[in-house]
Amino acid sequence: MIVAFSVAPSGPPVDSAVASSAGDRASVHEAVAAAVRIVRESGLPNRTSSMFTEIEGEWDEVMDVVRRATDEVGRYGSRVSLVLKADIRPGHTGEIDGKLERVEKALAKDADQRPAHDS
Repeated sequence: MIVAFSVAPSGPPVDSAVASSAGDRASVHEAVAAAVRIVRESGLPNRTSSMFTEIEGEWDEVMDVVRRATDEVGRYGSRVSLVLKADIRPGHTGEIDGKLERVEKALAKDADQRPAHDS
């Protein structure tokens, strides 16, 4: 399965270590970096963009990483927002790259079939 998720804190930090270094408002990018660190340390295929982190693996291992990343973000605020989208396709692996490769191939095919423009 592939899971795309976004997690962000709100409210004052609940962790005293975070609160003492951040004052009354922790930085969202620091919380996101902490979550991404957990994802990357998992060893599962992943990528991070400006809005989501994608991770690929079996249900239990992916959801465990998402849970741990969400728990970590919880240190940075009294509330956590989690947005999650999953593509569950049993028996398929390597789709985190495979999906993109198929789209790029289709786009290249489209470009090859377009007539050339005179400049």
